[in-house]
Amino acid sequence: MTMMISEVTFNKIFPHAVKGVYQAISAQIEKAGCVTKMQQAMFLAQCGHESGGFTRFKENLNYSWLGLSKTFRKYFPDSLTAKKYERKPELIANRVYANRLGNGDEKSGDGWKYRGRGLIQITGKDNYAAFRKWLGRDIEPEDVASNLDLSVKTAIWYWKCCELADLNSVEKVTRRINGGLNGIDERCKLYRALMVTDND
Repeated sequence: MTMMISEVTFNKIFPHAVKGVYQAISAQIEKAGCVTKMQQAMFLAQCGHESGGFTRFKENLNYSWLGLSKTFRKYFPDSLTAKKYERKPELIANRVYANRLGNGDEKSGDGWKYRGRGLIQITGKDNYAAFRKWLGRDIEPEDVASNLDLSVKTAIWYWKCCELADLNSVEKVTRRINGGLNGIDERCKLYRALMVTDND
């Protein structure tokens, strides 16, 4: 499978990407159903946003109280609650991911154990279990962040099982990945940049 977006273009748009990530994606992207330039640009834009330009494969939950109030208002409805959790990533994860996505309650620790990892930041006990089943072998959640091949495979799996390849809308894909429109401006900007014709 040939990538429709060159490595030169990829490196211009994601200059700090982890070494080898372009090659790892190129080797697997067809399995996600991404065969056209538009499909590949959407995949790269979304994964690029989720992974901080392909620089980190583990969710950053080190929020200030103000950041918590903006990003997770439902779980931190007032400044007093937000300040109690400020800069405590493990406590934050256990609160915001409790009792959903197959996770136990806040005290179970599942929120932290099954926090976002990989290019697409898969999150929740159920998603990790489904990914392991698709992969056909047992892995630890931390393996997804520390192993580049697995980081890419999580995105391939998620893209395929959520049937994202044929959604021709940054907004629609973002809603499927994020549940809302967090980061929509950057996602659109990345998508447009990736769609520019290569002259490499």
